[in-house]
Amino acid sequence: MGILDIEVWGKDSKKREERLGTCKVDISALPLKQANCLELPLESCLGALLMLVTLTPCAGVSISDLCVCPLADPSERKQISQRYCLQNSLKDMKDVGILQVKVLKAVDLVAADFSGKSDPFCLLELGNDRLQTHTIYKNLNPEWNKVFTFPIKDIHDVLEVTVFDEDGDKPPDFLGKVAIPLLSIRDGQPNGYVLKNKDLEQAFKGVIYLEMDLIYNPVKASIRTFTPREKRFVEDSRKLSKKILSRDVDRVKRITMAIWNTIQFLKSCFQWESTLRSAIAFVHPKGEPLLYMKCTLFSDNIGPCL
Repeated sequence: MGILDIEVWGKDSKKREERLGTCKVDISALPLKQANCLELPLESCLGALLMLVTLTPCAGVSISDLCVCPLADPSERKQISQRYCLQNSLKDMKDVGILQVKVLKAVDLVAADFSGKSDPFCLLELGNDRLQTHTIYKNLNPEWNKVFTFPIKDIHDVLEVTVFDEDGDKPPDFLGKVAIPLLSIRDGQPNGYVLKNKDLEQAFKGVIYLEMDLIYNPVKASIRTFTPREKRFVEDSRKLSKKILSRDVDRVKRITMAIWNTIQFLKSCFQWESTLRSAIAFVHPKGEPLLYMKCTLFSDNIGPCL
């Protein structure tokens, strides 16, 4: 709840970066849980920045390394468990529980770059809370070893874990996704999850390994079930994927080679490079000219090419 500093940068024709201007936003002055349209004049240069800002409380969200895992400390785990015990069921009804996620590693990811590698990072989403790992460059088997902590607002929420390929200043490429209902989590058990496509209907390439702990108050969770679900403020963006482009290029290459091989076969028959092959091609079992029929078929499709 302080001042948000914003910098606007640009690149010249030689791709050198240059700071164009700055502006500030007083977060504490913005109303909660509603879209705020702000037009902010840039300092030290002409122009303004038009922003759409939605401020939502997300207390309890944190990122740490495995060595400082919050629930790994017995005394801290006991303190958190006490906070969500049945005796405290009527205190702070919106604070249902806490989820801890260890993002360990992923194996056998899709190669999104033309070099046969990827620059993967992992994005975790629970409601409107979003956290992500760092990027591991040029690796199809990344090990992040990070711990993420989320506050639980609705026990019926679903944790979405998505792996992306970082693509510089362009939108990242999709590498796979898993969706895990909170009620299906088994505490402290490392599990491998097969990555799926964006619609979660088909298996994708790769497996991600997670370890999760869930502590919540069942009374609060039951009461929250009857309240409206939190509105999602984040919308998915559509973009051109390098992976799809690479797949289409390969498909065009295969089709081109098939057409080229067919033309070369017909050419070799006309030039009698192989007497036996040309004789078989020109003579139909019923005595009809077989090659004449083939030429007619192809000429209908590609015309002057033959």
